[in-house]
Amino acid sequence: MSAVDGKPGLRERKKQRTHAAISDAAITLFLEHGFNQVTVAQVAEAAEVSKRTLFAYFPAKEDLVVHRLADHETELARVVRARPQGTTPLRAVREHFLRGLHDRDPITGLNDHPQVRRVHRMILDAPTLVARMDRFKAGAERALAQALQETADTPELTARLAAVQIVAVHWALAQDNADRLAYGESADGRSAGALADAEHAFDLLENGLRQLTPQ
Repeated sequence: MSAVDGKPGLRERKKQRTHAAISDAAITLFLEHGFNQVTVAQVAEAAEVSKRTLFAYFPAKEDLVVHRLADHETELARVVRARPQGTTPLRAVREHFLRGLHDRDPITGLNDHPQVRRVHRMILDAPTLVARMDRFKAGAERALAQALQETADTPELTARLAAVQIVAVHWALAQDNADRLAYGESADGRSAGALADAEHAFDLLENGLRQLTPQ
C-alpha cells in the first residue's frame, strides 16, 4: 500500500516497526550482557526475526548501535546549508552546538539519562564500535566539506581542512562531556564547564589558532 497524505503506507509502517523491534532488542541485550558477549543470532531471536531479516536492516552488528546516530552524520552539513543569510558557516555550527548544550542533546555529550550513559560506556569498551565511530566521523567531515564548497564557494582543499577541524572540535567537546557524565558527573554539574569549553574551542577556530602563540 502506498503512502497517503504524506503518511507511510502499511508496508512501510511494518518495516519501521521491524526496524525498531530489532534495534530495541539489540540495545537491551547489549546493555545487559555487553556488546561483545551478545551474538547476532541472539538479537534476532529476541526480536523474533530471522538472521537474514536482521541483516537486511542492519548489515553489520555495529550498525545495531551506531544507526541511532545515523542522522547526525550529516548534521553539521545540514546546519551549514540551512544557515541564515549573512551567517558564516562556523558561526552557524557554533550556535547549533551551544543550543544543543542548552537542550541537553545527547550528540553534545551533555545528557545524563541512564541509558545514554550506559550506551556511551558500551561504545568505549568495544573496539569495533570505536572503529565504526571513526568511520562516522570521517563521513561527517566529507559531508561538511561538500556543504562548505557548495554554499560558501570554498576551495576544495580549504573546505576539507576546515571540515576536519570543525568536526574534530565538535567531536572532542562532545567526547569530553560524555566521558565525564558516563562516570558519574551530572549534566547540570557539567553544564557551565561544557559551555565555557565550547566557547573557548570555537574562539580558537574563529581566530585561526592564533591564541596558541603569546602576544
